Amino acid sequence: MSAPPHITETELVHRVWTELQRATVDRHHEWRTPVLATVDLQGVPQARTVVLRGADAGSGQLVFFTDSRSPKVAELQTQPAAALVFWSRRLQWQLRVGVRAAVHTDGPRVEAAWVRVSQSTAAGDYLSSQAPGSALQPVTATASKQHHFAIITAQVEELDWLALSREGHRRARVLGSEVQWLVP
Repeated sequence: MSAPPHITETELVHRVWTELQRATVDRHHEWRTPVLATVDLQGVPQARTVVLRGADAGSGQLVFFTDSRSPKVAELQTQPAAALVFWSRRLQWQLRVGVRAAVHTDGPRVEAAWVRVSQSTAAGDYLSSQAPGSALQPVTATASKQHHFAIITAQVEELDWLALSREGHRRARVLGSEVQWLVP
């Protein structure tokens, strides 16, 4: 399923956000697990897969969950500019998204999300006494009662959409409400 050859600018933006929103509820949607790229504290690019938890076209925000001790948290707090890459084989679409990220470790939004996550098997990840990426240590105590759950909100600044098609590839950049067609 590729982009229609004569998709309008309005249709393009609507379809992209529709697919992003679908990915938050459809566990099989290929855009559910994009790659998040950041720059570490030594200036070295880092990339990892994250799970898309929210997509709001109205506010232009994407949402992800993480452990507050994860290296990406310190990276985003130091340098909030980041990029996401989504690929869908079914759509034959690549979407690169430039964002400005904010990390939230407390407050009503975090606690409301934690209530939902705490009822799932994923809760143990946020209750572990060991930080993500640390060397495994023998377990000497049970999980902490204090969670390390955090929310990353990513304010979309730019979309770069590429559709692959036998009829001809199409590419566009979306900055705010402006769509610019590009050479693929």
